[in-house]
Order: sequence, then structure tokens, then C-alpha cells
Amino acid sequence: MGRHKTRSSRRLHPTRPLAGGSYPHCETKRDGDHVVRNVPAGRATKIYTCPGCLHPIPPGTPHIVAWPHDAIGFGTESPVSQRRHWHTGCWQSRP
Repeated sequence: MGRHKTRSSRRLHPTRPLAGGSYPHCETKRDGDHVVRNVPAGRATKIYTCPGCLHPIPPGTPHIVAWPHDAIGFGTESPVSQRRHWHTGCWQSRP
């Protein structure tokens, strides 16, 4: 009989905690409720374009990720797919 190599399940390993300040919370803006998460500098690894000012958010820049709390429209698209990366100041000055 052959030997079976056992593999541990990934679900048995403890999950890695989120970086400080990255827990989502809800904020209300003129266009409705949004889920907002702070991205600390150490977790910002890509270049994004801020929809508020249309300028780049370079890697290593702390910023905000926000998406609608509820789905918009009649599609089956998840609200999370509508998330956008904002400069913190651009998000805070948004009505």
C-alpha cells in the first residue's frame, strides 16, 4: 500500500491580523453610505489614481479605500467591486 502524504488545511492556521488602522467602518457622504478602510503606508504597494483629484497615489502613501455600502443599480455586481482608492484629504473634503 502506498503512503499518503497529509497536508495541513489552510483553515487550521490562524489568520493574520489586519494592519493597525485598517478595520473598515461606515461613513455617510452626499451619495449615501460607504464602507471606508484606512490603508497604512506599509500596506500601500501599488499606484492608484485618486478619483477626487485624478492624481496618482504612489506606493508607500497612506490613503483611504472606500466603496458603497449597498449595491448600486440592478446588476449582481458586488459593492466591493466598486471600491476606489482616495487620498485621505480628498476623501475627507468630499461632501
